[in-house]
Amino acid sequence: MVIDPIPRGGALAELIAGRARERGDAPALEDAGSDRVVSYRDLAGLVRRQGAALSAAAVPPGARVLLDVADPLDFSVAFLGVIAAGRCAVPVDPRAPEGELRRGSAVVRPAAMVGDQPERGRVLGIPVLPAAVRGGPGPEVPGPEVPGPEVPGAVLLLTSGSTGNPKAVELTEDRLLHVARAVAVHNQLSADDRGFSPLPLFHINAEVVALLASLVAGAALVLDSRFHRHGFWELLAERDITWVNAVPAIWTIVARCPVPTRPRRLRFVRSASAPLPVAVRDQVTALTGVPVVESYGMTEAASQITATPLDGTAPAGSCGRPVGTELEIRDRAGRRLPPGHVGGVWIRGAGVISGYADGRAAERFDADGWLDTRDMGYLDASGFLFLAGRSDDVINRGGEMLYPREIEEVLSADPGIRDAVVVGRADPVLGQVPVAYVIPVHGPETAGVMQDLLDRLTARCAAHLSRHKRPAAIYVVEDLPRAATGKIQRHRLRQPAGAAT
Repeated sequence: MVIDPIPRGGALAELIAGRARERGDAPALEDAGSDRVVSYRDLAGLVRRQGAALSAAAVPPGARVLLDVADPLDFSVAFLGVIAAGRCAVPVDPRAPEGELRRGSAVVRPAAMVGDQPERGRVLGIPVLPAAVRGGPGPEVPGPEVPGPEVPGAVLLLTSGSTGNPKAVELTEDRLLHVARAVAVHNQLSADDRGFSPLPLFHINAEVVALLASLVAGAALVLDSRFHRHGFWELLAERDITWVNAVPAIWTIVARCPVPTRPRRLRFVRSASAPLPVAVRDQVTALTGVPVVESYGMTEAASQITATPLDGTAPAGSCGRPVGTELEIRDRAGRRLPPGHVGGVWIRGAGVISGYADGRAAERFDADGWLDTRDMGYLDASGFLFLAGRSDDVINRGGEMLYPREIEEVLSADPGIRDAVVVGRADPVLGQVPVAYVIPVHGPETAGVMQDLLDRLTARCAAHLSRHKRPAAIYVVEDLPRAATGKIQRHRLRQPAGAAT
């Protein structure tokens, strides 16, 4: 099936109506844990119902609506229904404690909530509507079409924030669909595809890369509320999955497991949200026999910014070329740098916001619409991007600028390491020195085995890193602080009591 152009003005409503006409009873959404299926025709009807319920509850066009829904199919319908009805969807973590929900609500000031925990809405003092999938009989809008909204819909997300200080990002439906189409075209998605995503739907990756890109292509999407290590490959084979959307933390686990049943039609697997160690990428490719599409993105760009080619020809360590977005590398004075020079990553495009919804951090946007991502990296001569780390994470060791990614790659290449992260630690002489935190594959070991691992890592660093780049200490830990997407929260790292060199 050829991907049609996305209509403008009520774009999502028109897209859903068009896919319902073209795909009819073909599956749009499936639940990985049951036999529940939502066809494209069902989806259009449920989206109509969700929009009608908002109108019946006197939620005005453009108003913000919290989405506090744990079930992935329910969430997907609510998400599409709110946006298609010209309201602003505000997804929240359904597991978030009441205090966090209150803080977020104070920032976004929602008019209503769509949720499966009504008591949480009552705490906030706003109306609570059920997700249309489980809402039973409700107000209907006659006819086969999803009515176009009075105003464009949108999504508002609070970024996780590398400093622990989140900002409000509002993405209009035209931005969302621009990136979704770019993802679908890059991955050559069609109506024959069946994707699988176990990622949290209250984050931009799953919303755009999995849900909206599949809708754009008229494809089927199998959703799970979380990743299950046991039965993973069997699920992919049973559901005839052709591509998988996941994050490095998942692929690191998968790479250590045998493949009892290789999915017959699997075309590629995708990794996003954090850098994928080269060793893990190679292991996954060897296991699956298909390429790993690595990507780089951020909430402010409606997810994907760059991606590696489907043919697997990207150079090791690269996160690909720009896809539907302009990208350049700049020095601290704002001058564009030539290939091979590390600098700040700046982006611009139809999917990129022009400012934060709360008006903060205006200095990150220039007069020409470029956004400073606060990431560091360089482009090679062929336009492939290589990330070096966050600008806040660069370690100044006595005037030498060290980039954590290079050191992490060396540590992650050891077969005994499941994950590694490097941060700067204050030093009275040098200002900062690098220290590493590593998670061993087999968890806590005896003192002798642990010391052997540390000795091996120290020798590896000596063989592959200049002296000033070698970690001043290596700490073995059981886990690292992570966001819901699996991204490591470096600002929360504290020196553990575990073993260290």
